[in-house]
Amino acid sequence: MIRIFTDTSVFFSACYSEEGASFEIFRQALRGKVQLVISDYVLVETERSLARKSPRDLQDFEIFRDNISFEIVNASKEEVLDAARYTALKDAPIVAAAKKAGVDYLVSLDRRHLVNQTEVARASGLKIVFPEEIVREVRHG
Repeated sequence: MIRIFTDTSVFFSACYSEEGASFEIFRQALRGKVQLVISDYVLVETERSLARKSPRDLQDFEIFRDNISFEIVNASKEEVLDAARYTALKDAPIVAAAKKAGVDYLVSLDRRHLVNQTEVARASGLKIVFPEEIVREVRHG
């Protein structure tokens, strides 16, 4: 089974819209087709963002939170500081937790700091992809 660390942008997007690849990844997790890995940081950040920007979508957040068997992996302060050497400080907790979890993929919508950033991928050893790539792999993999 593919193990995927989802960052806040993907979790938020899955709650915000029932269309698109982010939602499909969460639907596949509900069906037991993929294992989603997150950190407490992602949970708190997603819930806070939804409450501020889209309170009606908190219900979807709660459904996902309560019905998906997430694997929770939290990075230590030292691991976050290490990740901050090669990624933006705001993304260091995500990268550090994904690295610690040893996932198959870190999935993100962050073009600027994560996806397509070869230095972050090289230094972390992570495959960092957009949600669409995960959906293609699940369907055809």
